[in-house]
Amino acid sequence: MSELKSDRKLIEAAYANLDVLDDAIDAIERTIAALDRGEIRVADKVAGEWRVNVWVKEAIMLYFRIAPLQTMHSGPFEYHDKIPTKGNLAAAGVRVVPPGTIRYGAFCEPGVVLMPGYINVGAYVGAGTMVDTWATVGSCAQIGADVHLSGGVGIGGVLEPPGARPVIIEDGAFVGSRSIVVEGTIVEAGAVLGANTTITSSTPIIDITGEEPVEYRGRVPAGAVVVPGTRPKSFPSGPYDLQCALIIGRRSSSTDRKTSLNEALRVFEVPV
Repeated sequence: MSELKSDRKLIEAAYANLDVLDDAIDAIERTIAALDRGEIRVADKVAGEWRVNVWVKEAIMLYFRIAPLQTMHSGPFEYHDKIPTKGNLAAAGVRVVPPGTIRYGAFCEPGVVLMPGYINVGAYVGAGTMVDTWATVGSCAQIGADVHLSGGVGIGGVLEPPGARPVIIEDGAFVGSRSIVVEGTIVEAGAVLGANTTITSSTPIIDITGEEPVEYRGRVPAGAVVVPGTRPKSFPSGPYDLQCALIIGRRSSSTDRKTSLNEALRVFEVPV
């Protein structure tokens, strides 16, 4: 713990003043290694609220400054980058299907399955989660346990500014094919996003299940079943429909996750 506090001070000082970057090199490398082992995270949930560990994001950005470009090979493929791919997957209990890639500095709990997709530095992926074909988990994204990221899903990376919240997908969520979640949006536990749903920090997320609409931004409530939609807005040249997301129902709390998800997809006719 004392070493962690010391490393944090060195990293914060180097991020504020690059003239002292050389003093922080060992601290930066230890921090990225700790991220890779899952000992620290870019963000933690504390007392029900997500808290960003700003200094950890600063360490990632400084790591790009100190890491040299190197040529790497994987079979017949050649890469030229500063960060190698993650190793010791068998020991970690993580399945990666070629040419899926997990970058060093990301952590996956046992039981994660990565199809031919990508998990970037600083990301955290919980146990039993499926990252399906051509899905991408951006830098620093926090993905919970038993999540399904369907084919072609794009989970945005949020590396800068350091204090910005990463994209967070909580336990048991389902993100349908070709959906996009970016700009620090939180998809809370058990929520379902239908195919092609796009959620940004400013996307109106409108609950239309009651007599009056209820609007959210930057947060999909727990258990919500969401599909893409539009709503009209007037402009000087006339009315146009702008993109939004619609909450059309809630997953049942009386059933387990698997049964509840199947029920939601069937009852609400959600495309996946």
